[in-house]
Amino acid sequence: MPKIVWFLVIGMLVNATGNSFLWPLNAIYMHDYLGKTLAMAGFVLMLNSAAGVLGNLLGGYLFDKIGGYKAIILGIVLTVLTLVGLTMWHEWPHYVWFLTLLGFSGGIVYPSMFALVGTAWPEGGRKAFNAIYLAQNLGVAVGPALAGIIADNGFDNVFKVNLWMYVLFLFIALLTFKRLETGSVAPKNVIGESKRITNKAPFYALLIISSSSVLCWLAYSQWSATISSYTLDLGLSLKQYSLLWTINGLLIVLAQPLIAPLVKRWENNLKRQLVFGVVLIAISFGIVAFAGDFKMFAAAMVVLTFGEMFYTPVLPTIANQLAPKGRQGFYQGIINSAATGGRMIGPLFGGIMVDQFGMMALMSILVVIVVIAIIPCLVYDRPLINREKTNVVPD
Repeated sequence: MPKIVWFLVIGMLVNATGNSFLWPLNAIYMHDYLGKTLAMAGFVLMLNSAAGVLGNLLGGYLFDKIGGYKAIILGIVLTVLTLVGLTMWHEWPHYVWFLTLLGFSGGIVYPSMFALVGTAWPEGGRKAFNAIYLAQNLGVAVGPALAGIIADNGFDNVFKVNLWMYVLFLFIALLTFKRLETGSVAPKNVIGESKRITNKAPFYALLIISSSSVLCWLAYSQWSATISSYTLDLGLSLKQYSLLWTINGLLIVLAQPLIAPLVKRWENNLKRQLVFGVVLIAISFGIVAFAGDFKMFAAAMVVLTFGEMFYTPVLPTIANQLAPKGRQGFYQGIINSAATGGRMIGPLFGGIMVDQFGMMALMSILVVIVVIAIIPCLVYDRPLINREKTNVVPD
């Protein structure tokens, strides 16, 4: 990996660490500290993710129009300002407004980070996106572990540490990210360029694979929404719940040698990797349905994590492969918006289901939803195959 890409990897690590101080604890904070129902907590998390969808689309657009560096700086500055407000005012309803703004500002950053690594290291292929993915999940390992300890000594401290992590991220971006896009990006106005698109097959393929991401993330988001409160109701401590996320992050980093042979074998057959990952994710929710102690939840998290390792890094890789030149940011924005859309729907859906029918019913439905997500993985390239049959010249 080129040395210059390491700056992007370090930036993502700091970003993910700061972000993971708060997001696994949102539902717990609203339910246990602010006294809101799971359905209401789910609604607030839906607002956060809805704003994230808009942020992702804007971030991808800005990447193509003004470049990744400026887009990322804009997103980080907005995040820092929002966290200043959240640190000072985090009661109800201020928490709702600031959490929604955080979704928007954070959404601007992510597609630009993935698009920037793709353009800065184009020959890296899947390795480039996997490096960012690993950095993101190492942050997820560190953040919740520290957050659980910090929250036990006062939830106010979680907001403060989160703020300082993003201040550090801002300094890293200001000092290093500018050189990453030099000569690597030719910014374009995606909306203007789209008028000249003569072949929409890659875009249709992107939308199909994005539908799989929506379904999987709808299920995955339950871990930071309904499952988080459910673990506390069963008697697990906040530290134990945070430890589950530490297991997730560390396993993603440390288990790479274990999955490497299969990943290499499926390098030219990404469908198999996608399907295998989705199957493991479905199995993990089957385990949660019968979980009653920390060991069972840990087992479910391990299975979920292996599924995530096979599934998640493939999505930005496919988006990068499908993207016409000059539209990398737009395509990364779409694929990131799909994941955020799943996170938007998931908490509200899960909260209503648990309040009305219980956790067992929710887990059963999630297994079915994740299995359905296999279908788009199998057929996403149909528009490309049809294009080849009709000999349409690509953009």
